[in-house]
Amino acid sequence: MRVFASFDELTAAVGETLGPGPWERIEQSRVDLFADATDDHQWIHVDPVRAASGPYGGTIAHGYLTLSLLPALAGRLYRVQGVAMGVNYGLNRVRFPAPVPVGAAVRATATLAEVSPVTGGVQVVATVTVESDSAAKPVCVAETVSRLYLATS
Repeated sequence: MRVFASFDELTAAVGETLGPGPWERIEQSRVDLFADATDDHQWIHVDPVRAASGPYGGTIAHGYLTLSLLPALAGRLYRVQGVAMGVNYGLNRVRFPAPVPVGAAVRATATLAEVSPVTGGVQVVATVTVESDSAAKPVCVAETVSRLYLATS
């Protein structure tokens, strides 16, 4: 984990790639919970028997499950001292080049593309790439936009 002492130090790191972070295994129980939370129970995600004879040879994680892990995966790559709150501000672009088979592990790298001031903090644009231990191609590539705010007294 890279620790930045200040927003200035973070800004100076624009262009750097951070990571990779630690591996995180994706189990069927997590996929099932995500299916329940989003009401997306497509068989390729939740029916291991049917999915075994499907196009992926087993169940796969929802692409949006992988996307929802970005704050946690990127949060293991860096932090900035003095930040009281981080907010997901949006996404500029997202792609899912390969599926995540259930049982695979994923991890992220992030390239800092831009750090710019906003009232009370900074806006960080980063390209986050999630790879799987089961795929040659990335499983998710997303340009994230986050805002980091300093603690106020």
